[in-house]
Amino acid sequence: MTSLPDHPAPRVAVLLPCYNEAAAIERTISGFRAALPSATIYVYDNNSNDGTVGLARAAGAVVRTEKQQGKGHVVRRMFADIDADVYIMADGDLTYDPKAAPPMVEMLLAEQLDMVVGTRKHEAVEAYRGGHVLGNKLFTGLLAGLFGRSFTDIFSGYRVFSRRFVKSFPVLSAGFEIETEISVHALELKMPVGELETVYAARPEGSASKLSTYGDGWKILKTIFTLYRIERPVLFFGTIGFGLLVLGLILATPLVMTYLATGLVPRVPTAILVTGLGIVAVLCLFAGLILDTVTRGRREVRRLAYLTHPAPVSPL
Repeated sequence: MTSLPDHPAPRVAVLLPCYNEAAAIERTISGFRAALPSATIYVYDNNSNDGTVGLARAAGAVVRTEKQQGKGHVVRRMFADIDADVYIMADGDLTYDPKAAPPMVEMLLAEQLDMVVGTRKHEAVEAYRGGHVLGNKLFTGLLAGLFGRSFTDIFSGYRVFSRRFVKSFPVLSAGFEIETEISVHALELKMPVGELETVYAARPEGSASKLSTYGDGWKILKTIFTLYRIERPVLFFGTIGFGLLVLGLILATPLVMTYLATGLVPRVPTAILVTGLGIVAVLCLFAGLILDTVTRGRREVRRLAYLTHPAPVSPL
């Protein structure tokens, strides 16, 4: 009885979106090179002006550029350009531990997952500010409430993807809200995913965070509700319609009581308002039902695109 041949070793790509990371990019590249000697390391520069490009190229990375400013634009370009079997996405600031990459890849292949999220474990206060910890918990809970389930750390930028995840993901975000969009994409297509705790370190001296706590937080909140409107139109528009219907009933109650007692409708403007609220409530319900059909069709197309690629397989 002949044995089946082993699967060839998967092609692994390390993706590092960068904007002014000269203080850490060399050590980040060398860390991933030591952890994954056979991987190809790509640095996508996003208009850096501090020498990041030269340092990354000197460190042996494949350097490419994306002129549209914003992490979402960079991720869209990386996912479109690079052909691999396993994709590792991290930041170029050395906050994520390169040594965690092999266990994450092993988990993805052994369990045939489509995404493994490196959930951040921080010990230094300066690594992860208290406001960011609170915001992460709030947004994680919000995502779970809106979509039924979530991840432990939805904002982690340390992730390992399968090819079929990357090539079925229509990146629409422009900035740091990309992690939220990635999480929702996995949840909506019910992909097999996993999480692995990783060390999250403080930025090295000379490196500054590009994250705006309130500005990017507002963008993330808008992204969550936009995705909820798109992916859950019946609940979104149904909730609005239900609210308008309840308001209309509250306003109509005294009118009905007066009419039953006297046979008159003394407040005609209120009656017109109640009628309008009822009409708009019904329109919201039908808008949700129609858009739900469109969403189902879009989801089927994404699912078919997802299924055109094989599942990740361990070479052993």
